[in-house]
Order: sequence, then structure tokens, then C-alpha cells
Amino acid sequence: MRKQFAVVGNPIEQSRSPELHHAFAEKTGVDLVYRKRLAPLDGFEANIREFFAEGGVGMNVTVPFKEQAFALCDVLSERAKTAKAVNTLWMQDGQLHGDNTDGQGLVDAIRALNWNLDNTKILIIGAGGATRGVIYPLVQAGVKKVVIANRTLARAEQLVADLQQAVPQAELSTIGLDALAGEFDIVINATSASLSGDALILPDALQFQHAYEMAYGKPSSFLEQAKARQIPTSEGFGMLVGQAIESFSIWNGVKPDLKDFL
Repeated sequence: MRKQFAVVGNPIEQSRSPELHHAFAEKTGVDLVYRKRLAPLDGFEANIREFFAEGGVGMNVTVPFKEQAFALCDVLSERAKTAKAVNTLWMQDGQLHGDNTDGQGLVDAIRALNWNLDNTKILIIGAGGATRGVIYPLVQAGVKKVVIANRTLARAEQLVADLQQAVPQAELSTIGLDALAGEFDIVINATSASLSGDALILPDALQFQHAYEMAYGKPSSFLEQAKARQIPTSEGFGMLVGQAIESFSIWNGVKPDLKDFL
């Protein structure tokens, strides 16, 4: 019997998870089926309970249900606890387990680019859920200083207050978007500014060695500005593949090589 997996969200038709997981399965010899599931906005819990009751092995969760998934889990990974969001579910001994693989996906994507993370200083633009989900894995990977830039400074300060205890080995701080300055190894754009077309201006006082855009597949003013400075850049497709590989390895005990899929 083929192992059953799914990704649940609303909307869901845009998800590339099935093609990724089927590609991983082909590469590793795992016999599985991975489908998309559209859950009503008020029917997420019923949808996942039905999936596991029918023998489903594992499920990915995408917008807008990651926080709901977090709240439903009986057992949470450290990554999920710091992110306060879950994108990977599985049932074990009758308990619903949850993890968040987004941050590890980013770490693995950056490593696949051969950009160094050890003892680095990183600027993350944006203080939303995407930023919350990646700080713990980045620090675990060796990042020593993380500066969070946000239009609303209070939101960035709240994020630092929430996370500092989870990453005592790193220095977390904040800066307003209107005061961007300093020297960084990597700048990560975790805002939707590039997608919405809002100009995100990177001033000359902001110096950096690499630029990573979490979004992918659309024009990015953030990356265009970095390219104009002849700085190495990457968009977020590697992060998407990386988080999928991490989920696949949790469920199947085998980890495909990210570089085979980029």
C-alpha cells in the first residue's frame, strides 16, 4: 500500500508540494502518493482529522492554517515552538506531532549556495511569521547576530522579546526601515514588498555581501537593487525545496540532496 501524504491550505491550487515530493520519492525509492487538499476556512481541523483517520502518514500545512495547526498539536518540536506555527504534521502513538521546517529549508538553501552562516551577522527585513519561523534555525546554524528591520518598530521589538530566550547564544536587535544602515553578511527579505511592487529602498549606508529573497517566481525590487551592486543574490525557490526535503525526511527517514533539485 502506497503511503499517503497531502498538503492542506486555502487556496491550494498554486502549491508545488506534490511535484516536489513525487520527485523526492522517485529519487529515493519511497512509494507514496502526495495530494492537494482544499480545506474550508472554518473546517481545517475536521479536514486533517479525516486525513489521519483514513490512514494518512504525513501532511504539510500552508496558508492560512499554520497557526491553527500549531494549536492542535499534542507534541511540538523546538522549531515549531519558537515559530508558533506548524507546516509539517504526522501521527505517532495516537498523538499529533508538529514541526516547522521553513527555517531549516532556508538554512539548507543558503548552504547550497555556499554562503557562510557561521559567526555571521544577518539583517532580516520584516517582522512577520516568516521571520519568526527562521530565526531559531539560523542561530542553530551558527549565526551570531540578527537584526530585524520593520516599518513598525514595536512589532520587531516584540519579536525579539519573544525569541531571545530561545536563542541565548545570539544577539537579536531591531532597526526601523527608515534607518537601514550597517554592515551585514546576508540581508534576507521576508516582506511581501517585492511582490506587491512597493519599493523597498536599500540605502547606500546599508552594506552587505549577499541578498536572499524569500519569495520566488516574481520580479523583486530588492534583488534588482542587490544585483545593481553586483552582490550575489538568490530567490526563495531553494527555501521551498529545502523545507519540503526536511518534511520528507521526517516522514520517510531518508533525506534527498537539495542540490539535485535546484
